[in-house]
Amino acid sequence: MLLEHRGRRPSVHESAYIAPTAVLCGAVVVGEGARILHGAVLTAEDGEVRVGENVVVMENALVRGRGEHPAVVGDSVLIGPHAHVNGATIEDEVFVATGASVFPGAVAGTRSELRINSVLHVNSRLAPDTVVPIGWIAAGDPAQLFSPNSTTGCGRCSGTWISRAPCTASPGGRRCGR
Repeated sequence: MLLEHRGRRPSVHESAYIAPTAVLCGAVVVGEGARILHGAVLTAEDGEVRVGENVVVMENALVRGRGEHPAVVGDSVLIGPHAHVNGATIEDEVFVATGASVFPGAVAGTRSELRINSVLHVNSRLAPDTVVPIGWIAAGDPAQLFSPNSTTGCGRCSGTWISRAPCTASPGGRRCGR
């Protein structure tokens, strides 16, 4: 389904395939040979969505362009089912696996991989050829990798910004917030 939003309509290359249940809304550009599969949503919320050549956006994935952060997807990229790319740049030949999340301002470098349920945090930059393992978080510029069991926190306590453990050094036992 191609929807006009704020006076802009999607533009789809004639060789691209858009499944009947996919939604493209607003300032969305889909490149040559791309495939947007069933239930995928590409939506321009005040920021463009640009999808390169030979990209596959799989079932129920979300690609959202935001005002200050357009969503830019390079060539030969695979975005897996239930993945979220929100105002981020995905460079060429990147694999974004099932359930992975890429947040505003983030950049996934060329040939990088975000494995199942991994996260590339806000304004983080993942170096080319980097693999974020299943369930891990990449944060920072350049991105550092944190396992689901990481104990990296504020450095003052036993709390961790990844787990729900309370910060023993902060008032009221709140999470350390890093």
